[in-house]
Amino acid sequence: MSFTEIIPRRGTNCVKWDKIPEGVLPMWVADMDFETAPCIQEAIRKRAEHGVFGYTAVPPSYYESVCNWFDERHGWRPDPSWIIYCPGLVPAMSACVSAFTQPGDKVILMSPVYNCFFSSIRNYGCELLDVPLLTVYDDGVPHYEIDFDGLERAARDPQAKMMMICSPHNPAGRVWTREELERVGHICIDNGVVPVSDEIHCEFTMPGVKFTPFASISPEFERACVVLNSPSKAFNIAGLQISNIICPDPEIRVRVNKAVNVNEICDVNPFGVVALQAAYTPEGLEWLTALNGQIAANYRRLRELLGAELPPEFKLYRLDGTYLAWLDIKALCYGPDGSLRISAVDVEQSLIDVEKVKVSNGVMYGQDGFLRINLACPPALLEDGAGRIAKGIKRLMI
Repeated sequence: MSFTEIIPRRGTNCVKWDKIPEGVLPMWVADMDFETAPCIQEAIRKRAEHGVFGYTAVPPSYYESVCNWFDERHGWRPDPSWIIYCPGLVPAMSACVSAFTQPGDKVILMSPVYNCFFSSIRNYGCELLDVPLLTVYDDGVPHYEIDFDGLERAARDPQAKMMMICSPHNPAGRVWTREELERVGHICIDNGVVPVSDEIHCEFTMPGVKFTPFASISPEFERACVVLNSPSKAFNIAGLQISNIICPDPEIRVRVNKAVNVNEICDVNPFGVVALQAAYTPEGLEWLTALNGQIAANYRRLRELLGAELPPEFKLYRLDGTYLAWLDIKALCYGPDGSLRISAVDVEQSLIDVEKVKVSNGVMYGQDGFLRINLACPPALLEDGAGRIAKGIKRLMI
């Protein structure tokens, strides 16, 4: 379970490495540069030895693995009958938009947020009802909080039919507390808005931070919501394309299941099925625990490196969960009068061209003046990348 080894990934049809120019260090797409857990590798190896890879039936043991894992790790036990499998969280989110809205309806989200939320909404002819997160400082360290007054106003809109909740939040790095989720849930339920909770990053938490499944808060919340989850982020198996839509309410489940079938996302591959079952075991948990320790160490180191090189107005937001750090570069992007000097889009491209490092610009998540940095890599790559980012920002400040 070494997380220090640098594993060459170029030439493997890897999006993270092969979609960018040679020599550029990738710290962008949410994909880790770590081998997956040994128990998953062994399960895939054993399945591959069979040599036949036809259409895949998902066995009862798959559902039990999901239910046991969430019960033992997160204190919430879904019923196997609530689970609808599909290839990924983005298709799952899109299916929910299809299930709960009509063109012209509105979907609530809280920016900055995962960019595919925006496209899922627009692809179905719906409107964004954005309630931007609020920046709050604790001892000089920023983090986001929810604008509950704004959320209530949005939910009262008669065209608001659904809310996309990102929990833990990407790219903000927040793990919402139980109390915060309670307030969100009551606002949705009181106004007839379906809460859909994307919990794909739920296995990543910093020391002392607890993740709360949205559906675990109360039976009322469980009946009202849809939960999306997958082992793909936590175990770095996104290419195996396996995820779950959990719908406790039978009427909601019928609507979602219809959307899944209409959109033809109802098949998965054999390796994803065995990988999930291998991940959700004591061996998988042991590996995941060690991984979380490495992510926490990488975040601390990134804070040290950028803090030592950049002026104090360039701040990393507090990271409760995920492996995605959110860097405030507004001091670079905006002039003293508030006018835009250089967009984060251009900062991203300049870092690629000159310092040979790729991060993600905040514009794609709905907020200019920020960069998202993927820190799920061996420490040597992290140090290299942090140095390049700091060098580029200082160059652009001149």
